[in-house]
Amino acid sequence: MRLTVRECDGPADRTLLVVHGGPGWDHSYLVEPLRELAGDRRLLFPDLRGCGRSPAAEPLTPDAMVADLIELIGSPAVDVLGFSYGGLIAQRLAIQAPHLVRRLIVASSSVLPVPAGAFDGWEEYERRAAAHPSLWEDPALDGVELVRAEAFRNAPLNVWREQSLPGYRRRLERVMFTATYLRAWREGRLPSARHPDAVERLSGIPLFLLHGRYDMTFPASLVALTPCTDAIVLDEAGHMAHIDQPEAWLAAVSRFLGNDENSRDRVIGQ
Repeated sequence: MRLTVRECDGPADRTLLVVHGGPGWDHSYLVEPLRELAGDRRLLFPDLRGCGRSPAAEPLTPDAMVADLIELIGSPAVDVLGFSYGGLIAQRLAIQAPHLVRRLIVASSSVLPVPAGAFDGWEEYERRAAAHPSLWEDPALDGVELVRAEAFRNAPLNVWREQSLPGYRRRLERVMFTATYLRAWREGRLPSARHPDAVERLSGIPLFLLHGRYDMTFPASLVALTPCTDAIVLDEAGHMAHIDQPEAWLAAVSRFLGNDENSRDRVIGQ
């Protein structure tokens, strides 16, 4: 398996592996603002198996994605940032190959399962969801067109600040979407990427949670319930917190990666 990987030069012993979400998206929507770390850190942005420009080789499963990343890392250990669905893949990577993960950032994702009805009673969520109904059942759309259309439909739910929407939509225009996982997901054949024992299995790894307070995919309320080394919940930010608050988001990433004291357990901004 040969993944497509964007690399930004920096010291090999200060590598940050960035795992994108989806599946069905490429890595490009995460390059900014992380690119600003280049030079000080080596950055790796792979397209996961069957995503972006990486081949859609069987098996198309979370474990296969993790196996690809283990091959990519090689040695020595790296820091890992997993975003959204990529946060679940990153957790599996850290659990299956803890010797390869120095520090783990779970961004706009969760370690704990999302409870049913997590957003019930949140008026703004209900208003935005009603104004932008799901397209998954639209008979006129299928394949890549459906994945792309749903990404644009979700923009007002993923970005909290209205002034951030135009820039986010321009970023979506550059994403290479794929429908590799669409049929398996619709038919219930795509295994869950969530590890059932993640809290216990991640206890020995420095873990940083980075979240937007108004995330409409993974509720921010789970952050305070999750044992971790450190956590930040950014105000005025949604699921795409790096779009809503790029400077604060990047500063939080930089602070954690520059912090070698791994004994603290606190939440900032709650």
